[in-house]
Amino acid sequence: MGKPTGFLEIERRDRGYEPAAERTRSYKEFARRLTPGETGEQAARCMDCGIPFCHNGCPVNNLIPDWNNLVYRDQWRSALESLHSTNNFPEFTGRVCPAPCEAACVLNIDDNPVTIKTIECEIVDRGWDEGWIKPQMSERGTGKRIAVVGSGPAGLACAQQLARAGHAPTVFEKADRIGGLLRYGIPDFKMEKHLVDRRVRQMEAEGVIFRTGIHIGIDVKVSRLLDDYAVIVFAGGAERPRDLEVPGRELEGIHFAMDFLTQQNKRVAGDDEARAAPKGTLSAKGKHVVVIGGGDTGSDCIGTSNRQGAASVTQLEIMPQPPVRENKALTWPDWPLKLRTSSSHEEGAARDFAVITKRAVGENGKVRAIVCARVEWVKGEGGRMEMREVEGSEFELKADLVLLAMGFVGPVAEGAVLQSGASLDPRGNVAAGTDDYKTSVGRIFACGDMRRGQSLVVWAIREGRQCARAVDEYLMGRSELPR
Repeated sequence: MGKPTGFLEIERRDRGYEPAAERTRSYKEFARRLTPGETGEQAARCMDCGIPFCHNGCPVNNLIPDWNNLVYRDQWRSALESLHSTNNFPEFTGRVCPAPCEAACVLNIDDNPVTIKTIECEIVDRGWDEGWIKPQMSERGTGKRIAVVGSGPAGLACAQQLARAGHAPTVFEKADRIGGLLRYGIPDFKMEKHLVDRRVRQMEAEGVIFRTGIHIGIDVKVSRLLDDYAVIVFAGGAERPRDLEVPGRELEGIHFAMDFLTQQNKRVAGDDEARAAPKGTLSAKGKHVVVIGGGDTGSDCIGTSNRQGAASVTQLEIMPQPPVRENKALTWPDWPLKLRTSSSHEEGAARDFAVITKRAVGENGKVRAIVCARVEWVKGEGGRMEMREVEGSEFELKADLVLLAMGFVGPVAEGAVLQSGASLDPRGNVAAGTDDYKTSVGRIFACGDMRRGQSLVVWAIREGRQCARAVDEYLMGRSELPR
């Protein structure tokens, strides 16, 4: 423990943001880094608890008290080694993870958790700044070729671990660039894409081969991969969006959130409009935007719409508004249900809760408004909460652009999944356990959102690492990779 009285003497201080009026003029990251001295002070607040509840909150099993102590003692390079021992890409999680570790921190009992996410990000950012992060080459090769389908965080983590074990992984990505949802689902103002490119270069030096623009199951059959590779790992994510099945859904101007976000990310990457939007431009400029869905994807749509110059942005959520502060006695150290206001919300958006969309109204084939109604959630006969429309509560919202951000219902089955013949679980995900990550088809493994359903980047990295160990053990009879 670095400083036993640190949490008593030092106030919590997190990264600040550039003013909203300034940051909405660009797509660059706008978080202000703490200095090494300030970061060390924040690390000193960690109590090195006898039972580190932050470990319970962190899916990648980060050794949080260890690297907090090392940062406090100014041993940054050792802190980086500790951080990398459990997490391949802390610069990703340090920017886009919702930080369940901080929710589980003992100091969160009085709403002052250690700034774990900020410290994590500063450790790895300094590691890159100082040139400490280098390719980690395997001493010997096994000659085993492995195909990893999907280049999101699960696929990247799996491929990197396999390369470091001496295998020869090839990552196949159907898009034109590597990164999956890291590349095209997360806006640049939350995570700039040079961070992904930098890791790709490191992995290429370690022996990972990347193949873009190849859709497995469409361009190349799964059977061909099984002929050419010892093992296939499905890490393609959960990309099938939940649709809005209401009258008027076919009107022009109603789109899935990912179609909208991907276009803007391609523009920021330098693509011309014909390449960024081959099926037509989606823009919020001058429009009244309605975002249906209250999660992170909806928040990303708000931030992007404001940067494009929307006339107004309204976000609708079907669930009732949660409390501003959770009941710690009932929830801590678990992830709490409470009202979360993102940086994008602070930039300007109206939010409405317990609202359903009943139909879309259009003119000349284009959406002009949506008709909504208020709902209440009551206990049904079996004790489960049921949604009931409030009589006479219908209202109309002006809408030139409607973005559907209601989550994802599982992987796209057409293509590789159906072609492989792998069994699916009741939710439509590829069925595989968390011990061996094997599917029902020999030599095919699955991990990440494709296996568990829509989840967090930290869960994807954890599953990619664990799947790599399972593949290594399957091929070699034993594995020295960490779980």
